[in-house]
Amino acid sequence: MIRYTESIEGVTAEQLDGFFVGWGKPPTPETHLKLLGSSDHVVLAIDDTRRAVVGFITAITDGILSAYLPFLEVLPEYKGQGIGTELTRRMLARLDRLYMIDLVCDENLRPFYERLGMKPFTAMVIRDYDRQSGV
Repeated sequence: MIRYTESIEGVTAEQLDGFFVGWGKPPTPETHLKLLGSSDHVVLAIDDTRRAVVGFITAITDGILSAYLPFLEVLPEYKGQGIGTELTRRMLARLDRLYMIDLVCDENLRPFYERLGMKPFTAMVIRDYDRQSGV
């Protein structure tokens, strides 16, 4: 059974194994835990049977006008079960009082976010892949 929570209390690095698939230099589970703890908002999907986090979404916000959603991930073996949709819905509901909620995604992911009410826009980015695993 999948349970959703907005708290990382009690979550350990060992429960965060398997994320960042396809990344050249993925963050360690320890760095992932720090990332979750440093985010302004987080929603986790937890499989209580495995006692593991199987999906997460994070937000960074000023709490006044804007928020940015840097991460949405679901473990490969849990994709296609609606977990990513539920994580995103919960986060968007949490942030719905804000003027703008932004994210950057690959072209193939646009339909997913459009289904949830988001609109295509233009973004500019800097990526330093040497730092991809964390500072």
